Formats: sequence, structure tokens, C-alpha cells
Amino acid sequence: MSAGSERRAAAAPRAVPAPRASRVELRLSCRHLLDRDPLTKSDPSVLLLLRSQNQWVQVGATEVVRSSLHPVFSKVFTLDYYFEEVQKLRFEVYDTRGPSDLGYQDDDFLGGMECTLGQVGRSRGAGGWEYAVCCLDLAHFARSPLLWELAAGGIVAQKKVTRALLLRFGRNAGKSTITVTAEDISGNNGYVELSFRARKLDDKDLFSKSDPFLELYRVNDDGSEQLVYRTEVVKDNLSPVWEPFKVSLNNLCSCEETRPLKCLVWDHDSRGKHDFIGEFSTTFEEMQKAFGEDQAQWDCVNAKYRQKKRNYKNSGVVILADLKSYRVHSFLDYIMGGCQIHFTVAIDFTASNGDPRNSCSLHYINPFQPNEYLQALVAVGEICQDYDSDKRFSALGFGARIPPKYSPSVPTQVSHDFAINFNPEDDECEGIQGVWRPIGTGLPRVHLYGPTNCAPVISKVARMAAPRRQYYILLVLTDGVVTDMADAREAIVRASHLPMSIIIVGVGNADFTDMQTLDGDEGILRSPRGEPALRDIVQFVPFRELKSASPAALAKCVLAEVPRQVVEYFSYRELPPRGLGTHTHDAEPSCTPPPGPPLTLL
Repeated sequence: MSAGSERRAAAAPRAVPAPRASRVELRLSCRHLLDRDPLTKSDPSVLLLLRSQNQWVQVGATEVVRSSLHPVFSKVFTLDYYFEEVQKLRFEVYDTRGPSDLGYQDDDFLGGMECTLGQVGRSRGAGGWEYAVCCLDLAHFARSPLLWELAAGGIVAQKKVTRALLLRFGRNAGKSTITVTAEDISGNNGYVELSFRARKLDDKDLFSKSDPFLELYRVNDDGSEQLVYRTEVVKDNLSPVWEPFKVSLNNLCSCEETRPLKCLVWDHDSRGKHDFIGEFSTTFEEMQKAFGEDQAQWDCVNAKYRQKKRNYKNSGVVILADLKSYRVHSFLDYIMGGCQIHFTVAIDFTASNGDPRNSCSLHYINPFQPNEYLQALVAVGEICQDYDSDKRFSALGFGARIPPKYSPSVPTQVSHDFAINFNPEDDECEGIQGVWRPIGTGLPRVHLYGPTNCAPVISKVARMAAPRRQYYILLVLTDGVVTDMADAREAIVRASHLPMSIIIVGVGNADFTDMQTLDGDEGILRSPRGEPALRDIVQFVPFRELKSASPAALAKCVLAEVPRQVVEYFSYRELPPRGLGTHTHDAEPSCTPPPGPPLTLL
């Protein structure tokens, strides 16, 4: 049912990541939209944008609902919700032109609305605590700094918000409204894959067969119905087989298996006047039981026909062809299941750090004030050591000439992956202090040189991670942009297939703009050959932005993405935490794990 391409939006400047937030699902519907089409009705779609760093960034777009002025969209947007932030959202409704052009132009603009995702504030009212006003910045529509205020809280605070759509210059778009419904899904940890087919549906077309599609609704506590999913249209077929689809348990039944569900079957009409074929009611609990007993089929009933026709039985039969139920495991599930995290630090020993004997050097050892390298190492290492049973860390250096290869009289090649303890057979150190001690004693023995090549240490840790026996975190501390960017990208793309995360902390005052290329926050990282990274495994943080922060705040920021990266890897490998099954409700994953040695969670 979806069509079109998304409008390009300016990428937001990179922000320091915050801890993982609660998750909120948004669902959209509109009423009384303007009709822009002379022969038919508008074909609406909604763009969702989020205000970030003083820019509007596109989150996504709904599907196109053909020929409808009262669309209910099946697309669900999932957003992170931060209680401590004002998260402004913008909804823009457009009339689309065709399957390859969503037509996001002024002439196709049907109206827009802005509000906040969360609660703006609270004020004491006569009836108790009331939510304060939500500011709607309509400058985008008015082309001028026009500001409206509406007496309402954010979407999350109210759970459901209905607002008038506004055109440019703050004019009302007739009686057009948009309704946004929010649900907290933070506690949800599962989803279900469903596949429906039908048999002998009623034929609603005179010169051909029906073009059926199915809509699945859940019934809310107040009796209202919420669209969960709308299938594609199967043309000219009275026994259609619809494509499988996945939906969260929260979206399907609010994680209540006995909540009523309703399925409606329609004959699609290009003008939007779909013909009703029939419906049936069930629950997710009933679906599972019936599917397990190989009896998952329901009569598709048209109540009007039942009243008028004495021998009426049904308007066809809808069959649940497949049901797979999955649990989405959390980072804590894997840690409690025994997953070990191996921590490796790689430290920049290039000449740009300055002479370690000089107090201006980034490597200067001050007994009263730890340098930036030590601050970052301690903040991150003390967190990681709690997940490593033996508390032994690999410590590597790069960008220096080292003994016995280096002596002042006989300069030789530079090493980019040497053991800081100068023991190539065992580069592990006992705890954080064990890492820093050889740095202090080893600095006089090395010749800080260059260039700043990171690919060798990434590849070395990747080789350790290849057996897939535990998860690896590589912390790279550097004072400048890497000089082997192409090789680094290649190494990161290869490492994205392994149980590995990379954290790069830039120390000092260098310009680290180019380092953001390695961080996948602004798009998928690709190797020089064009191969995309399987996962986003790199987090880059300039230390100066957190210099005044507490060690706890620094660690929280630097490690913010690691839990997600760990879960993504094990999910990709379809490996559950130890002690838990691979699936729920007797359903098995639809595909086998990728090739590779088995992973043992130690």
C-alpha cells in the first residue's frame, strides 16, 4: 500500500548521545482533509519531523491512503521519549501525485500541526494538576515568526491529541484535523509475525473478481477500535494469500492476549469506496490455540447478508496460515545469562601529543591531576570491568617506535598495534591500574611518531572477536583524525559482523569533524568498496564536550549505544541469552542463523 519516496531533510548536527530512553509509539489519523483532486479525492500521506539542534529532521512518512479525506494510517512511528527534554514534533499532510512522487510541494500541502512529544509542564488548576500550554511554532507554514499557543500538554501527557491543521500564514485548512495517539512501549519485549489467507470470498465486482485486502483492529478499553495493520491488495482473486507481516505485541493487543481483535475484509476500490465483504472477531490467545490445533480459520460474516438471507453461512473463510511469536531480549537478559564483555584500550602515541616530559603534553603524567587519556580510560574501564569476570584488559598502543625495533641511533618502522606492557605474547593487564602503570613506565622507552593509523588495532581486536566466545569493546583514545580513513572504514565494516563495539574518544583540541564519518549516526557506514556495515558499531565522542562532566556522566554518554549494539548482534545471530529458549509460543524463527562458529556465552 505504501508508495513514493521520502523528502530529503537536512541532517541534524551530531549531538552527544544520551542514555537510552523510554519508547513511544505514535499512530495518526485525519478527518475532513481538503480535496485537491478535481476528479477524485485527495491521496494523503503524513510526514513526521523532529526538532533537533534548531533544525527540523525527517523521522519518516506514512503510507499513502488513496482517495480518502478521512484516512487512518497503519504506519506506526516509534520514538525515544526523554522526560527532561521538550521534543517538538511537526506533522505535515500532503496530497500525493503518484506512486513514484509523494509531491511534497506547496501546492500539495493539506495542512500541518506542531506539538511536543512529552509534557511541557504542569500548573495547579482548580481540578487538580493540569498540563500547561503546548507551544506550536508555525513559522514554517507562515514563513514568518508567528507563534501560537494552545492550552494543551504534550502527546505523551494526554496520550491522544486532536488538532486543527493549519495552512501557510496560520490559516485554518477548513475543518481538517489530525489525531495523534501515543502509547508507551518501554515494557514491551516481543512481537508476532502473522500470515493470513482467505478462501471463497464474495465477488463484489461485475466484470472481474474482487480485489481483497484485510484490516486488523484491536478493541480498546473504551470500545474504540485501533487499526493495527492493513495488508496489501490482491488483485482479481477470491482466495487471496496476503504477505506475512510483523507487529509488536503492544501494538497488536497491548500485551493482553485476551483483548478483543477484529478483522475486516474489503474489496478495494480505486476511488476509495471500498466494498465491505465481511468480518470476524477473535483474540490473540484464541489465535495461538487455534493455530496450535490446526483449526485457525474463521467465517468472514457480513451482518446485513445474515439478516436478509435465510441460508446465509458466510462471505468466505479467513485462515491464519502462519503465526510466529518472538521475544526481543534486552541487554540485561544477555548479561544475566552470563555474557562476558572483554575490554581493550588502544592509546595514541603519535608525536602530535607533545613531549611527555612537557607539562603541555597530552601524555604528561601529573601526580595531582590525571590527563585526558587517563580520565577517559578510568571512566569507561571501570564500567566495563564489572562485566568481565577476570578483570584483565588488553592494552595496545599505536603510532610509536618501540624497543627493540627503536633506538635513537637506529630508527626503524612505526608500530600501530604494540602491547603497552611490551609483552607481545600477553597484552593483558590487571584492571585499570594495570593498564595505566605500564603507560607511565613505558613512555620514556618509546619514540612518539606517527601517522595516526587505527585500522591495525581494529583488525587485531576483530581477530580476537572472530571465535565469537564473548563480546568485545575497543576503546580508542586519540588526539587527532585518523590518517588511514579508508582502511579504518574497511576494518569497521568487517568488524560489524562480529561481537564487537568500537568507542573512539578524541582528546585535546583538534578538529575532529572528519571522525564523525566513522560514526553511523548520520547514515550507514560503507567501506571504500561500497559494502555497508551490518550494524552501527562505532561511537565517537570529543572529550572536550564532556571535560567538565562527572566520570559517571562521561561513562554514561560514551557507553550509551553499547547495550543496543550487543542486543543487535545476538539478534542478528538469532542467539538467545543462556537459559532462555529461542522462541515463544512454540514458534520458530523463520530463518537459520548466518554461517559462523557457534557462540558460547561464558
